[in-house]
Amino acid sequence: MKNCDKLPRLSEISSKAFHNLRLLDLTEASPTIVENCIQGQNLNNVKWLCLKNCMIQKLPNILFNCLQIQVLDLAQCQSLEKIPASICQLNTLQELNLSKCSNLKELPSSIGQLNALQEINLQGCSNLKELPSSIGQLNALQELHLQGCSNLKELPSSIGQLNALKKLYLLDCSNLKKLPSSIGQLNALKKLYLLECSNLKELPSSIGQLNALQEMNLQGCSNLKELPSSIGQLNALQKINLRECSNLKELPSSISQLKALQKFHLMGCLNLKELPSSIGQLNALQEMNLQGCSNLKELPSSIGQLNALQNLHLWGCSNLKQLPSSIGQLKALQKLDLSGCLNLKELPSFIGQLNALQNLDLLGCSNLEELPSSIGQLNALQQFVLSKCSKLKELPSSIGQLNALQELDLLGCSNLKELPSCIGQLNALSNLHV
Repeated sequence: MKNCDKLPRLSEISSKAFHNLRLLDLTEASPTIVENCIQGQNLNNVKWLCLKNCMIQKLPNILFNCLQIQVLDLAQCQSLEKIPASICQLNTLQELNLSKCSNLKELPSSIGQLNALQEINLQGCSNLKELPSSIGQLNALQELHLQGCSNLKELPSSIGQLNALKKLYLLDCSNLKKLPSSIGQLNALKKLYLLECSNLKELPSSIGQLNALQEMNLQGCSNLKELPSSIGQLNALQKINLRECSNLKELPSSISQLKALQKFHLMGCLNLKELPSSIGQLNALQEMNLQGCSNLKELPSSIGQLNALQNLHLWGCSNLKQLPSSIGQLKALQKLDLSGCLNLKELPSFIGQLNALQNLDLLGCSNLEELPSSIGQLNALQQFVLSKCSKLKELPSSIGQLNALQELDLLGCSNLKELPSCIGQLNALSNLHV
């Protein structure tokens, strides 16, 4: 830091040096520096230009002489209200970052001429009301970030022409009411994020045409009442997140056709009363999260057919009274979370067949009165939580057979009078909470 006074000022750098520049970072520079210090300089070879957090109201004209520029970072330029039509001159531009340009109201129609553009970031452009229809001409575009564009009401139908688009982020677009049917034409789309689109009421049936889609996130779409049956056509879908879709009442039976689905999140779907009986056909499903589905009364018997299921979360399913006996068929199940299932009175004896089960959580199952003796057959069980099972009066003697058990939590089991003598046989036990 002592030698900083020896560094040349930007205005003192020779034109030859500017000619050789590849990267130019003017983060937080004043408009005067941006305009005057680079005015008249040769920026023909600049490939990366950062004007992040500069209080510029317009782009300097010199910018359009950057004929080899690949990355233009204008993030947090909060005084920037518009992009000039001359941006179309930047034929080599691959990445355009306009995130948090909160006063940006529109994009020029000429933006569709940026044939090399691969990524455009409009995150937090809260005054942006629409996208130009020309955006569909961006043949190289792979990522479109629109999260936090809270005034965006719709997408142009031309968006379906983005043949290279792989990722579409629409998080927190709270005024977005629907998606254009043309969205089904996005043949390369792998990720579709619609988190917190609280005014989105439906998905177009054409969404089933997204053959490459691997991940769909609809978390917090609280006005979404149903899913189109065409969703079952998403052959590549691996993960679907419906967390806090509080108005979702049912799932289409076609959901069982998602042969590649590995993770299914339904946490906080308060109005969901049942799962389709065909859900057992999800052969690749590894994780199903039903936390807080407080209106779910039972699980279909077909759940036992989920041969790949490793994690089943039923925390807070307060109306769930019993588990189907078929649950014992889940040979790959490693974690079963039943904490907060207040109305669960018993476990099926078949639970002892869960040979891979490592974690069984029954915290707060306050109506559970006893455990089946088959519990001792859980050879892989390492953690067993029974805290606040206030009606549990005794533990079965078979519990001494749990050779892999490392932690046993009995906190708050206020009716438990004694521990079986066989508990001394738990050679792996390292934590006992009473």
